[in-house]
Amino acid sequence: MAFTSLSHHIDVEFLHEAYRRTRKGGAPGVDGQTAAEYEARLEENLRTLHDRFKAGAYRAPPVRRVHIPKGDGLKTRPIGIPTFEDKVLQRAVTMVLESVYEQDFLDCSYGFRPGRSAHQALEALWKSLMGMGGGWVIEVDIQGFFDNLDHGHLRSFLDQRVRDGVLRRAIGKWLNAGVLEEGAITRSDTGTPQGGVISPLLANVYLHEVLDKWFEDVVKPRMSGRVVLIRYADDFVIAASSEPDARRIMDVLPKRFGKFGLTVHPEKTRLVSFRRPPHQLSDPGPGGGERPGAFDLLGFTHFWARSRKGTWVVKRKTAQTRLSRALRAVNEWCRANRHRPIVAQHASLSKKVRGHCAYYGITGNSQALVAFRDRLTELWRRWLDRRSQRARMCWHKFRELLAKYPLPRARAIHSVYYCAANPVL
Repeated sequence: MAFTSLSHHIDVEFLHEAYRRTRKGGAPGVDGQTAAEYEARLEENLRTLHDRFKAGAYRAPPVRRVHIPKGDGLKTRPIGIPTFEDKVLQRAVTMVLESVYEQDFLDCSYGFRPGRSAHQALEALWKSLMGMGGGWVIEVDIQGFFDNLDHGHLRSFLDQRVRDGVLRRAIGKWLNAGVLEEGAITRSDTGTPQGGVISPLLANVYLHEVLDKWFEDVVKPRMSGRVVLIRYADDFVIAASSEPDARRIMDVLPKRFGKFGLTVHPEKTRLVSFRRPPHQLSDPGPGGGERPGAFDLLGFTHFWARSRKGTWVVKRKTAQTRLSRALRAVNEWCRANRHRPIVAQHASLSKKVRGHCAYYGITGNSQALVAFRDRLTELWRRWLDRRSQRARMCWHKFRELLAKYPLPRARAIHSVYYCAANPVL
């Protein structure tokens, strides 16, 4: 059923909750207004925002676009920065739409959903691969998904569940607001700006119809073996226990996405033989003697290796591109902040170590975590050494400094062994 009346849930009190959930430390949009400036007259601002939203007088400002480096450090990724008031209203509309779509979204979807995380997606993929003994994995890359999302198809998908005029009018304004870049505003019939609060939800609605439901209702019943889809926003992989099944899916994916205006990257999309090493298979089958490959998802490289007990298991380590990108960021930070007090540098670098371990600290990834911490320590010493031509920071002096200001230990926060020993955590 489609909901025709939803906007009445958004009142001033609801906007207060949306404001509370909106991140306050982001960069300002085209109006230059910060969260602190908006908060100075919060009650008045929210009331006028509510009145304009309900009357249809709200005008969505264009999104300021900036470019950030991608994982390889050579290319850039466009990011949209809405105004703070726009973020608050987008958050409110997103909260309403989540109540509608959370009962529709399938279990294979993990990105930007309440109570779901990337680690849950990784755990589900690990269990599926272990249960199938590996199989064949399709690593998929959608070219410029957020820039090529078709507005016409998106509107037709929204029509199936949400027909409230006030909400749909606001969504239409955000889609048509345009992008401000180098002083010029450009508008397009495709795309949602990355960085917009509502963009992840619209992306999930789009891929729910294009990929998730199609995979569940059309693909699965036609396969001879087991197939699994794990999706986090526009990043996803498909695992199949049978090679013919995997090749059939591989062949039809470009046609399916092309039907909705999307393109599968021909070079980055590949089929990986990911079977458990043959001497543990009862029937290796054709090609069973090949060395299993590896693939990347959500910043981790997945591969087969022996456990401490000597059995073959799927292991995960920090992807080389992500590790290199993190270290480049640390190097730039140390270079720019090398003249700050040691106490301030130590506090910031400690946060970087903890933050890195908070995401990449999973079972079996300790070696990559230690490598990140060791390399960060080396970069810190190198840039401290260049603070002065007279007071050089040799390793002896640096060890004394580390004894006074020790960096946090590299620890697998999400390790099954650590959680078992600390059930409260």
